[in-house]
Amino acid sequence: MPIPTRLERSRILVDGEPRVVLAGEIHYFRLARRDWEDRIRAAVDAGLNTVASYIPWIWHELPDGTLDVSGDTRAERDLGAFIDLCAEHGLWFIARPGPFQMAELKNEGLPHRLRREHPEIHPTGWDGAPATTRTVDYLAPAFLAEAERWYDAVLPVLVSRQREYGGPVIAVQLDNEVGMLDWVSNTPTLTEQARREFAEWSGLEVDPRGGAAGTDGELALHHELARFTRDRFARYLQTLEGWARDRGVTAPLLVNIHGTGAGRGLTYPIGVSQLAPAYRGREGVTGGTDMYLGELTVQNVADLYLGNAFTSAVHGPDQPLTALEFDAGDGDYGEDLASLTSPDATVLKTLLDVAQGTRAINYYLFAGGINPLLERPVGDGDDRIGFTGERHGFAAPIGPEGEPSPALAGVAEATAAVLAHERLFAEGVQLTDDLVLGFVADHYLTEYTHPAARRRAEQVRDRERHRGFGDRHTLARALVLGGWSFGALDLQAAAGSDPAWSAAAPRDEREGRDRELVVLATGAELGRGVQEFLARHVQTGGRLLLVGDLPQHDADGSPCTVLADTLGVRDAGRADERVDAAGEYHPTVRAVGALAAHGAREVRVGGAQLFAGAGEELLRERGGGLPAAVRVSLDGGGVAVLLGADYPVHVGFWRDLLALAGARPRLELNADRPGVVAVPIAADTEAALVAVNVAPYDVTVAPEFDGVPLGDGPTVLGPRGHRILTLPAGAGAAPTTHRTETHA
Repeated sequence: MPIPTRLERSRILVDGEPRVVLAGEIHYFRLARRDWEDRIRAAVDAGLNTVASYIPWIWHELPDGTLDVSGDTRAERDLGAFIDLCAEHGLWFIARPGPFQMAELKNEGLPHRLRREHPEIHPTGWDGAPATTRTVDYLAPAFLAEAERWYDAVLPVLVSRQREYGGPVIAVQLDNEVGMLDWVSNTPTLTEQARREFAEWSGLEVDPRGGAAGTDGELALHHELARFTRDRFARYLQTLEGWARDRGVTAPLLVNIHGTGAGRGLTYPIGVSQLAPAYRGREGVTGGTDMYLGELTVQNVADLYLGNAFTSAVHGPDQPLTALEFDAGDGDYGEDLASLTSPDATVLKTLLDVAQGTRAINYYLFAGGINPLLERPVGDGDDRIGFTGERHGFAAPIGPEGEPSPALAGVAEATAAVLAHERLFAEGVQLTDDLVLGFVADHYLTEYTHPAARRRAEQVRDRERHRGFGDRHTLARALVLGGWSFGALDLQAAAGSDPAWSAAAPRDEREGRDRELVVLATGAELGRGVQEFLARHVQTGGRLLLVGDLPQHDADGSPCTVLADTLGVRDAGRADERVDAAGEYHPTVRAVGALAAHGAREVRVGGAQLFAGAGEELLRERGGGLPAAVRVSLDGGGVAVLLGADYPVHVGFWRDLLALAGARPRLELNADRPGVVAVPIAADTEAALVAVNVAPYDVTVAPEFDGVPLGDGPTVLGPRGHRILTLPAGAGAAPTTHRTETHA
């Protein structure tokens, strides 16, 4: 008998069993009702077990303001009938009722009436200028009142069709990509109501609309304003959560996290930073990635990996990772052949996602359609609900007229690969090495910069250069393409220094010797709370690899050298690549000391932090003769390795550098060339190594895990190829470490 869908121990339980949800986005409102069944059958044939769809307010509201969700005015508005048809074909359903939908809909899926009747919902930002996008002030009373009326109309259709009542509804998404429009337009909401709230929140007696540009408080204001906006987003999403629960939604609630752009995920953690406090630790709610990376290559594979790791780091123990928008088409979004994505990319991205613990994937878009005309013309050129013209979903595996594209084969291959090991991917855990990548959410508080705020602009440039992935992204690629398996640690939550950020997350009270090697990329700014946490970490026997600049400042610009003082290391300046009217400088470094085996040749770098004070020299910058990397050992057994240069992705160098910080990988790929990313995963009954080749050439691997060879011999992974190899019995056990050896 069906029972409520639940989130438990980072799993999704449907009918009481852990399952992998494989969904395809099908927009019923962009299809003639006679075509619904054809697209649903296509989803079944592709191996999907779920359909997802936006439910657009703009489509269901009529010109007189009444709401039709039962098809009284048009058959294609019968939402219940579409959901029931999915159930008839054995498919579950994920509902995405907004209020915002985006979805290439005009007015972001909101009825045009709202802005006519309530012009105050359109926010103003810097210097009182109106927002340049079709965003709204989420907490404006008029918007909330209208949104609640929409929920009153649409939620009963979903509630009665939830799994426990025999229906297919297994999850409901709250709004969509909250904060994205504010970020891309550099427009914080600074309405009169918001300014009053900010004054109370921050205690700052300054009009935030001017950004405190040119004053001593410039950085502090921007920092507090971004933190305050996080809180507003949380209050809004938790308001929607309350409405849903009060109206009988027992199914899991989902929060979609935005942030990818131009085929990269470097800015994706901005969305994590904005939205984690809205759902972290909340029962029955979880977050989901929104990934548009196109072809998976050596350039962006680390983006996907780190995006998943950072998102998981802000989840509670019962909150599984999901992928609520996962590009699966041919990439020709503008029908201009500006780019094409191979079907193999869908397979590789899917396998990497599920290996890292993603329990639900929604292929967006699975089937295209036709944008219907608005009931009342608005004079915007074509008077349709979407801005893509008459047709929508050009790049989808199934096009607007129902024709399949080569991308469909990629979806079918991906689902077959996952379902062949569904139990493993439904409840398995990634087996990680004894290291964790540090995530500093405040390094991604870069959404807003007043046009005249020069110090703020410099701060943002420094953050963007170093944060998360490291300068030139060499840290991320060295780890991901070097055979390491790792998760992420939310350092601000672990430090407990910002309760507004960490919400229900407990402080990490372990001593450093009981914690993994912490690897962190940072610029000169690192918050005091995180510096103090890392200082305690190494003082109590912990290990640290710091990549980038030596932290010198707190987020508000005030001096903070807690970590540097603990390590006894001083800033000796920077050597950066420079070509200008005054001359030129080209920094190079040579490995020395314990890394001298890599020092046969100097290596060009784009820049280097130079160090003075304590530490064993590991790299030397030629021009100044000063250290660009050092290793510091503390009396309590702690060790810190500081790498100030954007050292190239020489896998052997990074392997030895990490060994100096006390890390040894469980997996040895023994690859003849780079390009393979491998993730070990284990459940109670099965363990496997998921290996994907993102290189455009063959790679031969002879993997060993915990010293045990996998397979019968070397394995050749062709370009864009993949393999799932069985791991030895007992692979799920924790690795054995030898920290006394590495700390000596």
